[in-house]
Amino acid sequence: MVRLRGRDDRGVRDLPPRHGQRRVGARIGGVVSAVPRIRRGAREVRLSAQDVPRPTQRDAHPTDEQHPVSIDRDDSASSRADSPHEHRSVATPQEGQEAVNDYVLAIDAGTTGVRSRAVFADGRPSIAAYREFTQHFPQPGWVEHDAIEIWDAVVATFRDVVERAGLPAAIGITNQRETVVAWSARTSLPLARAIVWQDRRTAQRCDELAPHLDLIRRRTGLVLDPYFSGTKMAWLIQHGVPADDDLRLGTIDSWIVHRLTAGAVHATDSSNASRTMLFDIGELAWSDELCDLIGVPRRALPQVVSSSGRLGVTACTELPTGIPISGIAGDQQSALFGQACFAPGMAKNTYGTGSFVLMNIGTTCPAPCEGLLTTVAWTLPDSAGRPITTYAFEGAIFVTGAAIQWLRDGLGIISRADEIGPLAESVPDSGGLFVVPAFTGLGSPWWDPYARGTIVGITRGSNRAHLARAVVEAMALQTRDAIAAMQTASGVGISELRVDGGASVMDLLLRIQADQLGIAVRRPVDQETTALGAAFLAGLAEGVWPDLDAIADRWRTDVVVSPAPDRSAADALHAEWLRAVDRSRNWAGSKQTA
Repeated sequence: MVRLRGRDDRGVRDLPPRHGQRRVGARIGGVVSAVPRIRRGAREVRLSAQDVPRPTQRDAHPTDEQHPVSIDRDDSASSRADSPHEHRSVATPQEGQEAVNDYVLAIDAGTTGVRSRAVFADGRPSIAAYREFTQHFPQPGWVEHDAIEIWDAVVATFRDVVERAGLPAAIGITNQRETVVAWSARTSLPLARAIVWQDRRTAQRCDELAPHLDLIRRRTGLVLDPYFSGTKMAWLIQHGVPADDDLRLGTIDSWIVHRLTAGAVHATDSSNASRTMLFDIGELAWSDELCDLIGVPRRALPQVVSSSGRLGVTACTELPTGIPISGIAGDQQSALFGQACFAPGMAKNTYGTGSFVLMNIGTTCPAPCEGLLTTVAWTLPDSAGRPITTYAFEGAIFVTGAAIQWLRDGLGIISRADEIGPLAESVPDSGGLFVVPAFTGLGSPWWDPYARGTIVGITRGSNRAHLARAVVEAMALQTRDAIAAMQTASGVGISELRVDGGASVMDLLLRIQADQLGIAVRRPVDQETTALGAAFLAGLAEGVWPDLDAIADRWRTDVVVSPAPDRSAADALHAEWLRAVDRSRNWAGSKQTA
């Protein structure tokens, strides 16, 4: 019987007010000893078994009635520098306005919406606002966003949080990675819809670049896949976006920074830059060779700065001015930071639209590893202000939570996402049915853009509950494949997996995951770790939190799920899963070559 242990009863350490305090950098030593442990008193419970699509002024723009801002209380705890390769501040702004409350406002610009969240230094309940934006699917395999609609969501949620919490000490930004925006430096308006990370339109271009795969792997740590930003940027230029001095290219964080600073700052951080297929992660600089190869003008790219450090202040007309912008990280790296995975060998998995397993591998950039991505986790200044970069192995799984949405919106098997857990648990197993949710290809460790979704093992006795359980099992099975590759590449065994994301509330998923991995799965009290990470990065720069130890002290366990002692059933399920994966491989590719 699997045991699930409840949250520990350790309180959050109170921190003194630090209004106006500024620090040179965060201390990065002494982290391992700060990793929290389950303390006595934890409860024990048991569980039962073409042309650029140019936007109009409001291209398919939703009204407030269509996408209202929801307010909730979370009770769980272009200026350009001379050298664009240095990790340093791109602006020396005037002092920001005095903060009314000792909190950091985290802007979490995800794939389906924007959440702004107030993270208080003393652990008070957070205040948050959320607003969805429209998903555009103009052709099969294409996914687009309206960048103006994303900005409008930032403004709306930011205003609502500030109305309730007062002005923040700083702003931290985290974002859907790889998604590309092209905009005019002069008008601050997008030149096309944003091409989203899920978009597969550049698969053929990636095939053409195959002779350069070794170069790309060595420089970037990435595989050659349309998932990443570089070929998306090149596609926009090839299809009508003018590659002149007015062009600005960037990921969502760069777009938000540009708008927040009224165009004064064009910047990104090292974690986002490392996802473009244009950034040399060893040199920590844009690669002119890769920019030329892929067809992206170097001058249009943002300056790369540290993940924690003041890079500018708000200056736009829509929001209060003078607030420091002091932290940026891609969403998955931000979640790794928010999970306090500060020591090499610590790992987390975020169950979102897709799932992303990241493992801290320290400050030495490793050689590329088969089936995995090597990425920048974050860059922090040390006590002397020198940038120190931490790296991570990543397993990118394109579809996990999106498969639950498919059950709801595509098949009508459930009417609400939270129905999947009870439905899946109503049967003891999936009855031999497997769902390989390769709707947009397969990510780690397969990296097959031509794989397609597959359901195998259907019998006359298969029903909706079996299908729901197969979708849940696919989340855990894909994670096992990614972590197996990670442990092989690093030579380091992962002793526990910290989890977050919407699906992590599902006890069945955590139980299956623990059984598949053979290790403990640990869920924190505060599961909004992506926003937490952005807040912590900004707060370190502004002295809201003094060091990483103070952040690790905030991390508390909600539940721990231990694996079943006998792994034979889990291993048998995984062996059948691999057969199903094999059926999905190169499905679209075989059709093209037939």
